[in-house]
Amino acid sequence: MVAVPTATATVVDILSTLISIPSVNPMGQNVDGPIYFEGRLSDWLVRFFRSIGAKHERIEVAPGRDNIVARFDSPGSDVTILLDAHQDTVPVDGMTIAPFKPEIANGRITGRGSCDVKGGMAAMLFAFRRLIQEQPTRAASVVLSCTCDEESTTTGIADLISYWRDQERGKSKLLAHPPDVAVIAEPTLLDVVVAHRGVTRFRIRTAGRACHSSDPTQGINAIYRMARVATVLQEYARLLPSTVEPHPLCGGATLSVGRIQGGTSVNIVPDECVIEVDRRVIPGEDHEMVKADIRRYLADRLDFDIQYEPPWIESPALTDADNTQLAAAVLSCIERVDEGHSAIGVPYGTHASRTCAAGVPSVVFGPGSIDQAHTKDEFLEIDQLEKAAEVYFQVCASAHTWK
Repeated sequence: MVAVPTATATVVDILSTLISIPSVNPMGQNVDGPIYFEGRLSDWLVRFFRSIGAKHERIEVAPGRDNIVARFDSPGSDVTILLDAHQDTVPVDGMTIAPFKPEIANGRITGRGSCDVKGGMAAMLFAFRRLIQEQPTRAASVVLSCTCDEESTTTGIADLISYWRDQERGKSKLLAHPPDVAVIAEPTLLDVVVAHRGVTRFRIRTAGRACHSSDPTQGINAIYRMARVATVLQEYARLLPSTVEPHPLCGGATLSVGRIQGGTSVNIVPDECVIEVDRRVIPGEDHEMVKADIRRYLADRLDFDIQYEPPWIESPALTDADNTQLAAAVLSCIERVDEGHSAIGVPYGTHASRTCAAGVPSVVFGPGSIDQAHTKDEFLEIDQLEKAAEVYFQVCASAHTWK
C-alpha cells in the first residue's frame, strides 16, 4: 500500500506518489495485471481525501473502475467550480525510462503520467488540500473529480455529467447540481485552452467471399474492396480543408484511417476487412451530418455495399462561445504567477467539451506540453507544476472577483 503524503508534502511529493501508482488504461485490449486500470490509484485518492478531512465519494463507473469526487464547501461564495483530472494513463510499451519510478533531475520529473495528466492532478490535489487547510473566506465551493477511462472511451466523464443531469438516480451527493464553471487539467504550458476539436471514431466493414487462394477468381477479396474504400477516404480527407471552413483557434476538420484488419490466412481469399476511422470535428460541426456526408461521398464512388458500425466514441468540440468570462478570470490568476500567457485553441480533445456540452462553461489549463504526453520518456518541468498548483488555488480562492 502506497503511503499518503503528509500534510506538509510538496506538490512534487504528491506527483511522485501518483506516478509510482500504475493506472494504465488497457485501451480495449484484453489484458490483466497489476499495472492496469485505475483501482490502486482510486484506493490512494480515497485515503488522501480522508487524511485531509474532505468529503468524498467513490462511484463505480464499470467493474473495477471508479470516479472519485471530493468537495470543499465555502460559506462565503455562491460559486461552485469543478476541477477535473483523469486517473488513467496510456500504456507503457516502448518507454525508455522507468515508467513507475519517478526521477527528478535537471528541473524535471519523469514517469508515465507525469505530463498527462498526473502533473495536473497533483497540482489540483495540492491546491484542494490548501483550500481545506487555509479556509479562505471568499473562496468558491470546489468539487474535485478524479475520473476514470479518459484515454479510451471517456466513460468516466460521461458518468460524472450524469450526476447532475439525472438527479433522480442519486449517484452523487457531492455533485447533485451542476457546477457554475469547470477547469479541466491537461498539459497546456500554462495557457488557457478555450476551444478544441472533437472526434467521432467508427469502423467500416467490407464483405467478400472466401475461397482457396490457388484460384482467387472463385472468391471476392474483401481486402481489395477495402483498399478502394481507403483510397476514396484519402481523397475525402484531402478535400476537407476546402469544404469545411477551419476554426480560427483550433484549425480545420481532419480524417484519417488508423487501423486495418482482415483475412485469416495467406492462402485464403479474405471474406471480411475492417478499418477504424478517426474524424476530427471542429466547433459548429454536427456529428450526424459529418457521418452522413462520409456515407454519401463513399456511396457515390463505390459499386459495392459497405457496413458502418456505430461510433464507439463521439466527443463534441469545445466551443469558445460561452467561456470568455471564465477564461479571462483564469488568465488573470495566471498573470499573478507567470506572465505571457493567452487563450488558445488546440487540435486534441479533452473532458472540457463534455462539461461544456452539459451546460457548464469550461476551459482547459495545466502544466506541461502536449508534445510530452504519451511519449517514451515522458517528463514534466517542475517549475510548471508548482506554478499550476498556485494558479488552481488562486482560481478557487478569488472566484468572488469574477462572478
